[in-house]
Amino acid sequence: MRYNKIRKMDISNGPGVRVSIFMQGCSFHCKNCFNPETHDFMGGHEFTQDTIEQVLKLCENEHVEGLSILGGEPMHPVNIEGTTALAKEFKKRFPQKNLWVWSGFLFDKDLQNKEVLNYVDVLVDGQYVDALRDPRLKYNGSSNQRVIKVPESLKQVKIVLYQD
Repeated sequence: MRYNKIRKMDISNGPGVRVSIFMQGCSFHCKNCFNPETHDFMGGHEFTQDTIEQVLKLCENEHVEGLSILGGEPMHPVNIEGTTALAKEFKKRFPQKNLWVWSGFLFDKDLQNKEVLNYVDVLVDGQYVDALRDPRLKYNGSSNQRVIKVPESLKQVKIVLYQD
């Protein structure tokens, strides 16, 4: 598994000041993807336990509200194990901070019963569709994508959307 980049102070991928990690590799190749440099599974840098420690160290900053995991595709079978390890350790160390994940896979179709969902607070799901692009949307690029409150959705066994 590989990652593309880490941002230590990100204000555009979730609420507040955040740490963001962009996983490397995506098989969707959405038209006009905002991050095409993350598509190649062989690009970027090796994702290791040291990478997890680096991200968590950045999250110690009291001004950091949470962690965002994007891509590429963090939920791709090549990446999901590392994404899960990072998410689990993040929530263990920072239960008061929130974790947001972006994925082209669908919560209720593709991600059911995935361990990683136990640690995610908000999931933006669905592939970006250029024809449905809507710049008025705050956390998703196209109107088909959903911003889902994961704990409430798991508890209620139905999609509960995040309202900002």
